Amino acid sequence: MSSGRVPPHARTRLIATVATVCALSAASLAPQAVAADTPPYSETYRPQFHFTPAKNWMNDPNGLVYYKGEYHLFYQYNPNGNSWGDMSWGHAVSRDLVHWEELPLALSHDDEEMVFSGSAVVDWNNTTGFGTPKNPPMVAIYTSYAKSTGTQAQSLAYSTDRGRTWTKYQGNPVLDIGSREFRDPKVQWYAPTKSWLMTVSLSTEHKVQFYSSKNLKDWKLQSEFGPAGATGGVWECPDLFPLAVDGDPDNIKWVLVVNINPGGIAGGSAAQYFVGDFDGKKFTADDKGTYTPPTGTVVQDFESGDFGAWTTTGTAFGQAPAAGALDGQGTVDGFDGKGLANSFHAGDGATGTLTSPEFTVDRRYLNFKVGGGRHAHVPGTVMEQGPPPEGTVLADFEGGTYGGWTTTGDAFGTAPATGTLPNQQEVSGFLGEGLVNTYLNGDSTTGALTSPEFTIDKDHVNFLIGGGNHPVGSDNPTAVELLVDGQVVRSATGQDAEALNWASWDVRDLAGKKARIKIVDDNTGGWGHLNVDHIMLSDTQAKPVSQETSVNLIVDGQIVHSATGSNSETLDWASFDMRPYTGKKAQIQVVDMNTAGWGHILADQFTAADTPALSVVQRADWADYGKDYYAAVSWENAPGGKRYMIGWMNNWDYSGAIPTSPWRGAQSIPREMALRTIDGRVRLTSKPVNSLTSLRPKLPVSTTGITVKNTSQPLIGPAAKGKALDIEATFSLKDADRFGLKVRTGTGGEETVIGYDTTTHELYVDRTHSGAVDFHSTFPGVQRAPLQAKNGKVKLRILVDWSSVEVFGGSGEAVITDQIFPDPAGEGVQVFAENGSVKLDQARVWHLDSIHD
Repeated sequence: MSSGRVPPHARTRLIATVATVCALSAASLAPQAVAADTPPYSETYRPQFHFTPAKNWMNDPNGLVYYKGEYHLFYQYNPNGNSWGDMSWGHAVSRDLVHWEELPLALSHDDEEMVFSGSAVVDWNNTTGFGTPKNPPMVAIYTSYAKSTGTQAQSLAYSTDRGRTWTKYQGNPVLDIGSREFRDPKVQWYAPTKSWLMTVSLSTEHKVQFYSSKNLKDWKLQSEFGPAGATGGVWECPDLFPLAVDGDPDNIKWVLVVNINPGGIAGGSAAQYFVGDFDGKKFTADDKGTYTPPTGTVVQDFESGDFGAWTTTGTAFGQAPAAGALDGQGTVDGFDGKGLANSFHAGDGATGTLTSPEFTVDRRYLNFKVGGGRHAHVPGTVMEQGPPPEGTVLADFEGGTYGGWTTTGDAFGTAPATGTLPNQQEVSGFLGEGLVNTYLNGDSTTGALTSPEFTIDKDHVNFLIGGGNHPVGSDNPTAVELLVDGQVVRSATGQDAEALNWASWDVRDLAGKKARIKIVDDNTGGWGHLNVDHIMLSDTQAKPVSQETSVNLIVDGQIVHSATGSNSETLDWASFDMRPYTGKKAQIQVVDMNTAGWGHILADQFTAADTPALSVVQRADWADYGKDYYAAVSWENAPGGKRYMIGWMNNWDYSGAIPTSPWRGAQSIPREMALRTIDGRVRLTSKPVNSLTSLRPKLPVSTTGITVKNTSQPLIGPAAKGKALDIEATFSLKDADRFGLKVRTGTGGEETVIGYDTTTHELYVDRTHSGAVDFHSTFPGVQRAPLQAKNGKVKLRILVDWSSVEVFGGSGEAVITDQIFPDPAGEGVQVFAENGSVKLDQARVWHLDSIHD
């Protein structure tokens, strides 16, 4: 994920893990095409005060160091395209952490290695001998990804001209333990022992190791930390640094940041941290005590030897609760007592449901334990694939030929496939005997298959699709395209799974147009193929079949809550808020409709209670609670002993699908970090760097003393509108359940809601209707961060850019960073209150200048 880590689709062929779940994308909004006359840095969605490269893919920040008046920002970069690949170090410098100058490529991939994430130091004492005492070298310590073996080891490069040119050390690698999951060295000078300290990740073991060296070349293992906290995904990009608690120089604690993917607080990627002590060799996290879940009425604990009144369909759950792991399954733990629901009967290939009797909702929360596969419920899916809708079949790929379709390249062969091809995982979900399958001779083949011209005379184009997730707009797509007048007007890609599923395009706006279907395989990497079948015109939208592994709450026949596993055999607590359904009839349904990797679900200990149970993930500490803050690391050598941190403003769940071009990926605003005692506990807090205020060209537009009740209204007026804003607001609680601000409001109900929920004491960002959200199923949603009001007041600092919001609540202990892709015309700002009233004590809105001017 990070650290230059091979993304899920590329890793699937390399190691026996499961690709990140990617929902079938049949979005009508393809990545934005860039007009030839569009000035640089003014493209749709281009951030105006966040760093982005002029073009191409960027992920993790690397090599953060301050030297001779410059903050260096290196970053994972693909010099050859707008999707992940050819990992190298890009480079930018700044004198204020706000205005950036992009420099030439620093460290390049080559025939033998890719240059994954790492750090940089100034070797003041020339311990390496790479420079001189008068001209100390800047040394980069990075992870070498060996292309021939997949091994990850730590290597050096050095510069003696302020980071402008670099030389790779001839003795690389300097630390190699023979692992494929050993990466992201963060190196610093540790003065008490006059030695270098490396903090590095054993990613799949959920461990961080600490090494010491006198010369950056010879390293000795000191200790390791972990597993601890959240472990639902790999651990990456660690960082270790000291901070004074509440500004007291006599009370120093150490912060260990461990980025995790997936398994973050908001799903997918996130930045976790631990507070503790470091003695030069070992990090010891502060003891947070043991967790006792709330008591309540047990609804089902699977201890009676059978399912009781719960009913099953299919074969996945067997005839009775499991006593732990089943044949062929890894160790299952985290369940209570002796029994649990486990859908691994006959392996991942089996499907089925387990449904409770109907009950009346009479408690505030339903708590339960869940584990297994991470395949979320997708609204609009059906449990069984019925017959296709009625309509006109354009191609069913039966009969052994492509008919009037034309082929180019060598991926499609001379005729449709009849199923699974050699060395391919099992292909399923197609109809009849034939389908398009471009895994011919493996992923290395490419080509295109184009239909004859047809007239769009029905409301929908339906088709079955599977295979690789490489959407149109990425450098090497695997996609089905709808062409009108030679232009791509609709597209869809696979979900890194061999099973085909229905996709559908609404084409009512194209009625009467002449069109062609083009199936494109331009990808030679992992999942570089596509499966397609049964393309048809119909007035009925085909419904995709569920591929979920989930626990669902059904009220009035509708799924109102859903939870899934985290690709782990360890069960953990989850909770449904039942308050909106008090007095209604409900059912619990445990669902396994997935036959691929991690295609099973674990569940136990359903309990009705008055307070929610908290998962390990919820009990962990997070530097940011949003979807889009990952690979967060800090600068070394910053003036005045400041600790500044920056993160990649993206999420591996959908990072390759965000609709941006000719660049993909942005960095967050650099943040000043501090440790503060909040509600009796030491917390890591953050605030935007002070120099951001240099982008405020004039005095703010402001308002005071407004009471808002059960409504949304413009915050101040036209003067407060904008796409690049810095907002400060203070609210006094009254009786509203929820209140806050809506930004980037526009036509069609577009809005990004930034609110406070008084019933749960949470800050939240709702981007469900924030603009383009349909490029990936995990993108829309609500992110929440715990935040206690202070003296009856809630303070917010909100940074709004062309494609992001960063929200800092309270003293910076609750931060939510989310990408958004709104209509560029949507510039409104509103204040709102729901189910009661709130007082807006003061709001100030600054328009921010572009750093590109």
